[in-house]
Amino acid sequence: MAIIYYTASSLDGFIVDSAGSLDWLLSRDIDVDGPFGYKAFEKSVGALVMGSTTYRWVVEHEPGDWTYPQPTWVLTSRSDVVVDGHPVQAVSGDVAQLLPTLVAAAGERDVWIVGGGDVAAQFVTAGLVDELIVSYAPCSLGEGAPVLPVRSEWKLLESAVNGDFVCARWARAAG
Repeated sequence: MAIIYYTASSLDGFIVDSAGSLDWLLSRDIDVDGPFGYKAFEKSVGALVMGSTTYRWVVEHEPGDWTYPQPTWVLTSRSDVVVDGHPVQAVSGDVAQLLPTLVAAAGERDVWIVGGGDVAAQFVTAGLVDELIVSYAPCSLGEGAPVLPVRSEWKLLESAVNGDFVCARWARAAG
């Protein structure tokens, strides 16, 4: 079981552009069954946590029933963010206090920090992230939301090419 921030980034380190769009990402070729592919990763996950902006993006772009079968938490100061009928819990406060709940819900599987970068930064700052998996798209955005807006050190474990992406798996560096 690991706590993993799994995301995609532009070459200059942004997860969305300045307009909040992922068009730059979704137009790229990637094999969901390839190296670092989404399909295998999603199956390895037992619980998810995300910020309210990420949650709203999922709701807007994948309407209908909630996309994920795993228990999901949304970090937000507003309890009215969650759409009625979605098996999602709105929570606020210290991520270190939330972690035992996430781990218990995940069982033997991993906890996925979906994003965004600010949520991931809270977990990284608290020393709670075991791995960072980033798929780098072949473009730069110039501005937007940063992939990880906090200073941290990582050790490369492995990398591979998948379609248009260079994918890398990192572990938190000792120190």
